[in-house]
Amino acid sequence: MSLILASQSASRRAMLTAAGVPFEATFAGVDEDAAKAALRDLPPRDLADALAELKAVKVSARMPGYLVLGSDSLVALEDGTILDKPVDRADAAAHLRLMSGKRHDLWSAAVIAENGQAIWRHVERAKMHVRPLSDAFIETYLDAEWPAISGCVGCYRIEGPGAQLFAKIEGSQFTVLGMPLLNVLDFLRVRGELPA
Repeated sequence: MSLILASQSASRRAMLTAAGVPFEATFAGVDEDAAKAALRDLPPRDLADALAELKAVKVSARMPGYLVLGSDSLVALEDGTILDKPVDRADAAAHLRLMSGKRHDLWSAAVIAENGQAIWRHVERAKMHVRPLSDAFIETYLDAEWPAISGCVGCYRIEGPGAQLFAKIEGSQFTVLGMPLLNVLDFLRVRGELPA
């Protein structure tokens, strides 16, 4: 298979590896802050999709003949506020306080491009119900998880201590980890890249 993952995300690489999908990973080289600023009027679902497409198409344009998988995740609070990755520990604590006792949506998008064109896409939502978090818990949690979560939207790794933040999760664990993996695998089977 000639699959390129347009991401250096450890969780996305781990998902593909665990699923037995051969791939190579490369840096997408996308200025996400500038892209988010330009696309700021899009609803959260469409923003995640647009960012995933931007990554896939950019890498695909410079690597013809390969399937390129771009993926993006974002956290949207119930009031529509989108939380980016925390800039520092204090910002992470502020994000956790904002999410405490509330539900937020985690949108994960995947786009596959070939020869500079998007040829497949899928976006999924997980509904994340955060339990009420005390300030003491937040500090203890950050003592254990900072700076490992500095690159995580939502300030959690669900496969680790981040599981303690939640009362309930509605949606696929793969979506929470940052990519709608089952749908990606299905496309690769339909395409003949994986055995059916």
